[in-house]
Order: sequence, then structure tokens, then C-alpha cells
Amino acid sequence: MKKFNVTVNGNAYEVEVEEIGAAAAPAAAPAVPAPAATPAPAAAGAADVTCPMPGTIVDIKVKAGDAVKAGDVLVIFEAMKMENEIQAAADGTVAAVYVNKGDSVESGQALLAMN
Repeated sequence: MKKFNVTVNGNAYEVEVEEIGAAAAPAAAPAVPAPAATPAPAAAGAADVTCPMPGTIVDIKVKAGDAVKAGDVLVIFEAMKMENEIQAAADGTVAAVYVNKGDSVESGQALLAMN
């Protein structure tokens, strides 16, 4: 048995940990997830629309080639148990959509490209 002092939320605790099989084989390395696929570059002059925070794509309201007006909803994603709308900042055309419904996205990740 090994004794350790552990502090959790300002409270100190003395814990005992039993060492099992000191000569045991080392644990397998955790699986490393494959890197996310990099979206194919959109047409020249296209600007990416990015996600402001981590979440999950709930709905995609546009597809490549759609004309949109400023304020139109492009993508709906869920973050912190709230649905959030990504709106077009300006009039334009959707050049490419990089995500699918149900995808997990990270902050700053490109969701689509607009011309």
C-alpha cells in the first residue's frame, strides 16, 4: 500500500492505494483518434464560415450553389444544450459545405465556404 495526500476543492484527504502486480506489463497506449479530414479547398475567393464554439451540427439549411442573403440561417448547431444559428454575414453563394448533420465540431472549425 502506498499513502498519498490528495486535495480536492480545498479539502485534504489521505488515501491509500494498493499496488497490484508491480511486475505487470505496461498498460497499452490509449488509441489516438485519427485527425479530422481537412475540407477540400473551395473555389478561389471563397471565405470560410466557422463555428464559434464546440458543438454538434443539428441541421444544415443550405447546400453548395445556394444563393443566400445576409441574415439567412446557414447551419444550426447545439452547444451547451442550446441550439444556435449560424447566419450569413453578407449576401453570397454557398461554395462548399464541409460538415454533415450529426457531426461534432470544434471552435473555429470551417463549416462551409461562401463566395
